[in-house]
Amino acid sequence: MASLVRPLLRTAARPQTFVSPLRQAARRSYASATPAKSNTGLYLGVATVAAGGVGYYLYTQGQLGPLNNKSACPTLFKPTKVDYQKVYDDIAEILEDNDYDDGSYGPVLLRLGWHASGTYDAETKTGGSNGATMRFAPESDHGANAGLKAARDRLEPVKQKYPWISYSDLWILAAICAIQEMGGPKIPFRAGRTDKDVFACTPDGRLPDASKAQDHLRNIFYRMGFNDQEIVALTGAHALGRCHKDRSGYDGPWTFSPTMLTNDFFNLLLNEKWNWRKWNGPKQYEDKGSKKLMMLPADMSLIQDKEFKKHVERYAKDNDAFFNDFAAAIEKLFELGVPFKEDTERWVFKATID
Repeated sequence: MASLVRPLLRTAARPQTFVSPLRQAARRSYASATPAKSNTGLYLGVATVAAGGVGYYLYTQGQLGPLNNKSACPTLFKPTKVDYQKVYDDIAEILEDNDYDDGSYGPVLLRLGWHASGTYDAETKTGGSNGATMRFAPESDHGANAGLKAARDRLEPVKQKYPWISYSDLWILAAICAIQEMGGPKIPFRAGRTDKDVFACTPDGRLPDASKAQDHLRNIFYRMGFNDQEIVALTGAHALGRCHKDRSGYDGPWTFSPTMLTNDFFNLLLNEKWNWRKWNGPKQYEDKGSKKLMMLPADMSLIQDKEFKKHVERYAKDNDAFFNDFAAAIEKLFELGVPFKEDTERWVFKATID
């Protein structure tokens, strides 16, 4: 077959002489003979058929390399629990840093996931963790989100390593990782959040204001669909991290172990003596004993309101009860407004401290 194809291909590929329309008209004027028909079209047709035959022959003989390999065709990547566990493990690797705050990025990563989710509005079905719109101004510049650029930047190398994960899922997975790696309860995770553009940014004012009291807290959390018990449980996250003068304006940690999640926040809130701090800053409380801890006006409202206080008292006595209620409430918060597919699995990831 090869001996047949070569001459035909050479014939088809032979350059043809171009004759302009003027010269053709001149020839018709001075010549009465009918011009001979060209066989070029015939040769090209035969060559095409022959080349196709050669291609078919080579394909059937398995001599077309990758074209013979069906597995070489691109397929849609569908990450599994194993893939997300790898992301979790890489996040866990970058939590500790002696040069940042109290030696851990855990608290600020939790705050990132919390603030991304806490913009949800149940009535308008806007906001929430689905979208990661804090990547854009004006949402990134909202006062409540001050300092969260540190968390977003910390996660960027992980995002570059795993480009298939959305920022929305990454931020929530990072928050879950932070909770578990700081001794907290297991938090189930569902994947499926998608990233949105700047037009989906939420208005300022949807997150809690630390200077306000119980009425404000209820307005904020009821808007998302939470009840009093869930409000108190979620506030227990203040066992972690600290406030910064250059961010919120407030200053100091809530507990003596700001990188371990416990019920210490509730114990201190109930049992410590708290006074207004005398300083050139926003109103906040400081503990009478060490003067190293602080509470916010919104925190103190939890023991000034009788409905809130009964939950504070229960959590102060029972760390397991706090962990159970906190896990349920934070999972609910992280999933507000996310249009998960019906068959989306919930995964619990293994912590590195297990």
